[in-house]
Amino acid sequence: MWNDEEDSQVAALIASMVPPADAGWEEKHHFTAEVTALLAARYGRWACGWHWAVGEGGGGGVVTSWCYESHSIGEPAATAANVVASLLEWRDWLEELAERFARLAPPAGADAEDRSWHVERAATRLVTVVVDRTGAECGWYGLCHTALMWFLSSTGMGPDTAKRAVDAAIGGRFMSWTTPSQTVVNSVGADLALGLTGERPYRDH
Repeated sequence: MWNDEEDSQVAALIASMVPPADAGWEEKHHFTAEVTALLAARYGRWACGWHWAVGEGGGGGVVTSWCYESHSIGEPAATAANVVASLLEWRDWLEELAERFARLAPPAGADAEDRSWHVERAATRLVTVVVDRTGAECGWYGLCHTALMWFLSSTGMGPDTAKRAVDAAIGGRFMSWTTPSQTVVNSVGADLALGLTGERPYRDH
């Protein structure tokens, strides 16, 4: 449970790890890796995405409280506050995704035709929300790929099967700094559904 005491304890730990102001890139990168290890050990693997920030500096994620290491690492207390804010922001995103997955999942016992429609609808909606949250900036498609894999895994699909299906559906059609057209988004959703079920989606979403 997150509370003021936990916030203070974690911030103090992180502040003690912040490198000096004149630290080079390697030392700052090491700090980020060490913080990731600390957070993952304390809270679980989900915390590893705390610094997956929007744009080139963060690799195309959704976090806005963190940026380039050279920009985000500075005075210890402020740096620690940025890390905590980023962690909580990332957690909010994961919880939002989990709620979306539950709403979009095919119902138990659905036949191939019905599953196809649900998969296509889920894919188009998840791609749309990732584009919106990342601004389709540098590397945004990495988070999109991950979100689609996580959705399929949430339905019981194995990770290798999910990865192959998503790889085939996207097929290099998403690019940095480019918002995909609705036609492309719909095509990715339809191809994912067809590849997984053998049926094309039968109705609009």
